[in-house]
Amino acid sequence: MSSKGIVKRSEDFSKWYNELVTKADLAEHSDVRGCMIIKPYGYAIWEKIKDQLDIMFKETGHQNAYFPLFIPKSYLSKEADHVEGFAKECAVVTHYRLKNAEDGSGVIVDPDARLEEELIVRPTSETIIWNTYKKWIQSYRDLPILVNQWANVVRWEMRTRLFLRTSEFLWQEGHTAHATKNEAVEETEKMLGVYAQFVEEHMAIPVLKGLKTENERFAGAEETYCIEALMQDGKALQAGTSHFLGQNFAKAFDVTFADKEGKKNHVWATSWGVSTRLMGALIMTHSDDKGLILPPKLAPIQVVIVPIYKSQEQLQEISDFALQLKKELELLNISVRYDDDDNKKPGWKFAEYEMKGVPLRIAVGPRDLENNTVELARRDDLSKNTVSQDNLSSTLLKLLDQIQKDLFSKASTFLKKNTSFASTIEEMNKILNSKGGFVEAYWNGDSKTEQKIKELTKATIRCIPLTKSSNGKCILTGDLNSKKVVFARAY
Repeated sequence: MSSKGIVKRSEDFSKWYNELVTKADLAEHSDVRGCMIIKPYGYAIWEKIKDQLDIMFKETGHQNAYFPLFIPKSYLSKEADHVEGFAKECAVVTHYRLKNAEDGSGVIVDPDARLEEELIVRPTSETIIWNTYKKWIQSYRDLPILVNQWANVVRWEMRTRLFLRTSEFLWQEGHTAHATKNEAVEETEKMLGVYAQFVEEHMAIPVLKGLKTENERFAGAEETYCIEALMQDGKALQAGTSHFLGQNFAKAFDVTFADKEGKKNHVWATSWGVSTRLMGALIMTHSDDKGLILPPKLAPIQVVIVPIYKSQEQLQEISDFALQLKKELELLNISVRYDDDDNKKPGWKFAEYEMKGVPLRIAVGPRDLENNTVELARRDDLSKNTVSQDNLSSTLLKLLDQIQKDLFSKASTFLKKNTSFASTIEEMNKILNSKGGFVEAYWNGDSKTEQKIKELTKATIRCIPLTKSSNGKCILTGDLNSKKVVFARAY
């Protein structure tokens, strides 16, 4: 066991994750089965993710809108692949009213209040959005439509894990409409690039970019592009997807436009999304046995200042220094907490901020004031140094930038070290059973072969890399001219 009773990653990675989420005050299970409560500190991290992505979406020309939570059941019936993909995960509203039970036992569903048509609690919004776009689009002048919504969705889950898989979760979903196939494909690839840039530059997580196989494709899409990240336990996690929907939804909802020659054409579509699953990726990529480690760009508190004192007079002197430093740092857009809570000892505070992943901790005592120094602790590598108070603000700014880079570098080294090649099923299983990670191998492109490999290894094709590679022999069948893909066991 490590500090605060957290199980070590090496002992039980799953339990370590669950305990960290709880003890770092990120989230907890709710009384509603399969649903989570995101606590203020966890939500503050999600807000950082949301706010930065929102900026990036708007920089690429997208606008936010909001569509209903409820979708008429008939809408889901219009696109066959889509409804088949989501049918088993849908929550259904059948009645619109409750009434008091005659025996006084409480409220019951009023049997006379059955809906004429059931409503589906949205698992995703393609159907209701494309039914709306039919009203918005008549001419090429109405295109493109570049819309995003921040929302919650429900996908009924029996086995749940906080942030990674819950019945209700938060996400964003982009839904765009275009006049040409090329424009829609370009949009799909552009948004994948936005996701990859965000995850690498802000979350400090390296990713693989690629295409999903037909078996793994989003229901109703012609192509699904994805970014895949590797967690510390050697399992992959899908960190974002961008879908080229072709004209499937436009045809299902009869969304057409008149081009410049007056000819009617069906619209081309995309959709793309990331969710609170990114919180799980953040936790499992960087954190350690002492708790959360946050990249500075996403940390709600980037610097915490803890006073060390024995008298109120000493506290006053330290507070004067700390509050001035806090003011200077905030002018540099650095978020700071000065923790002068007299009810908790410094050692307790140190452990608490380590658990919460605050990137930098400053301890200041009377001797530090005399010597014009502070004790500076880094959360990522647990190093402690005595540094001068001179130019302290610029020192901290540079150090936060260095921590961001170091976290990405460490995760990139881990990714490279845990990417292997296998030429046989036996070799793949040996790798997966010993260290996990990404396993590159050749596949003949057949879905039955893909399914058989999954049965034999419990690994799925995470992506077909966008970078071209030479062909080789299929890992299962030995077929020549097979393409190189990336396998992994995954969340």
